[in-house]
Amino acid sequence: MRKLLILFCLIAMVGCKSKKTATTTAPEVKVTKISLEKVDADQKKKAYELGKRVLMTCNTSRFKKFNSSEATPSVIKNTTEERLTKTCHNFRQKYGEFKEIRLVEVLRNKREKMTIYRYKADYSKKIANKELRVTMNEQNQVAAIKSLDWKDEF
Repeated sequence: MRKLLILFCLIAMVGCKSKKTATTTAPEVKVTKISLEKVDADQKKKAYELGKRVLMTCNTSRFKKFNSSEATPSVIKNTTEERLTKTCHNFRQKYGEFKEIRLVEVLRNKREKMTIYRYKADYSKKIANKELRVTMNEQNQVAAIKSLDWKDEF
């Protein structure tokens, strides 16, 4: 009986030990800042024009759809006039009329071979502090486009 009690105690102690769990961390995305002078001028111009086209929809209520040479299929599919109208309605109420975008910095994601253009968007209301992020791939197509609140750090 005594041996049985000792055996149960040992099993209970072993079973109660905290187990170490293996934690895996996602690999860090290597993003490097590129000076504005070293950026491909054609791609920089295209990113500006496509980004401005999206935001100008808020002023004109008309959006010229992206074609396959301008954007990836997923961007074409997700950038619909209905979605832009809904977003623009909210932006116009909060920030006023869209004025212009200013290129602040360009980043290069070497692993995914993407170039990220960070624009600061100007609106008629001075409280607006918005960013437009245009991501271009190696084929010179928009791979992602999104608007967020401006933060100085990427």
